[in-house]
This record gives sequence, C-alpha cells and structure tokens, in this order.
Amino acid sequence: MPPVLLCPVRGCREPLARGGRAYHCPRGHSFDIARSGYCNLLQPQDRKSKEPGDPKEAVLARRRFLEAGHGGLLLNGLRETLDGLPLPSRPAVLDIGCGEGFYLGTLAGERPMEAHGIDLSTTAVDLAARRWPGVRWFVVNADRTLPYADASFDLVLSLTARRNAPEIRRVLRPVGRLIVAVPGEDDLIEPRAAVLGERVLRNRVESVRADFASCFTLDSHRTLRHQEHLDAEAVRDALAATYRGARETERRRLASLGAMDVTQSYDLLVFRP
Repeated sequence: MPPVLLCPVRGCREPLARGGRAYHCPRGHSFDIARSGYCNLLQPQDRKSKEPGDPKEAVLARRRFLEAGHGGLLLNGLRETLDGLPLPSRPAVLDIGCGEGFYLGTLAGERPMEAHGIDLSTTAVDLAARRWPGVRWFVVNADRTLPYADASFDLVLSLTARRNAPEIRRVLRPVGRLIVAVPGEDDLIEPRAAVLGERVLRNRVESVRADFASCFTLDSHRTLRHQEHLDAEAVRDALAATYRGARETERRRLASLGAMDVTQSYDLLVFRP
C-alpha cells in the first residue's frame, strides 16, 4: 500500500491527491508542483527563517563532494544494511532530511521502492528533484508533524539529519525499520583539527539511543570508517557541507587548507518499533 500524503494546512489533515501539476485535498487546499518536480508543503508557522534549512553554499558543497565520488562509505553501508532487513519486495521508504537527495536517489535507482524524500531546504529539494525524478520530493519541516498518515512507511531513513522520534514512530509500520546514521567520533578529524586547532572526538551514539529509547528498540549498531586522500577542493567542500558558525580566523584557515588524508566515519544504527 503506497504512503498516504496529508494536507499540512493547520486543522485539515485530509488526504492529498495529485492532479495535474498540483496536489489537492477535499477541502480545496492546493499545492503546486514545481517545474523541477518537487512540491513545497511548508506552512508559514513551520518556517524558522526567510530561507529555512541549510544555506545554499552548504547544499552545493555537499552535492559537489558526493558527486565527486566521496559518498561511497555510507552508501555501501546502507546497501548492506538494506540487504539484511525484512522488507517487502517494494518497500515504502521515507528519507527525513534528504538534503540534495544523493543517498535516497541512488538507492531508489538500484532497487524497487516507493521513495519519498523531505527536507527543509528548498534549494536542496530542488536539486534532488532535478537529479532523481523518479522519487517524490517535498519541502517539509521534519521537526513538526510529518504530512503522512499513520503507518505509511516500511522504512525510514535519518542520515545525519533531524530525529523526531514520535513522528517517525507514527508514520512507520509496525514491522518497519528505522535506519539512523550520524558522523562517527573521528569523522573529518584531520581538517577539523586544522581549522579548530584541536582534535576533538565527538561520540553521538548514546544521544541517538536516548532520542529513540521511548519509541524504538535498537536492533544493530556498526561503525563505518575509512581514510582517503582528498584534494584541497574536496577538503573544503567536506567541511563546508557540515561545519557551521565558523569565526573569521577559522574561515581563513578553511580557505587555506590543502590536500590531505581525511578520515570519514559513521555510526549506523537500525531500530525497530
């Protein structure tokens, strides 16, 4: 059964059906589909700023980094994990905080699935829709109520993204699975040390487990890690895609970084309701 999309207008929550170049609900609310193929469901009360979500510079840096072939570590980990999950032959999959769509778009091109990606950044979702037209892409604030009916999905992905546990549990089917990926404690530690002046290990696993403890049981946890030599542009893109709030001195250090060996690492956790 395909996921049921719901009208996000406050007090409505009627099913949305696609008709022509828009989604419509029985109460007359309508949401246009952009020329690139995505639909913006963001409501005024869901906006945190004039341009919510990741800034355009971070989105474009992430696209360049992943399209240059540096996303294989997490992508291969996801492939292996999906192969071991008890999913139907064509699962309904939701990627929360999908960004510019690399992981969901690639996976949806490799195996049958009803794929939905949501993100707060219009720039990111627009890029995703242009690159992977076979996926349904929506601009949504995942910190609020998700625009889907209960038990709509067999699998939910949260890949270095927001973690709204109650809403994820609500839209996940009783035998579904949740995959969460967060940066490992030594992810990008070499360029981070060059910019910040110290090698700081940041373990996020316990905070993830705590976030989902009330709604989910942890099935498995594995750490993915490798090191590769990155040229100066890739080093800067890797940091620009993930690092926020740099001071002026740190921005100067970032701009001056050269090629180096860089560690990538992720903690990959699988939960069940």
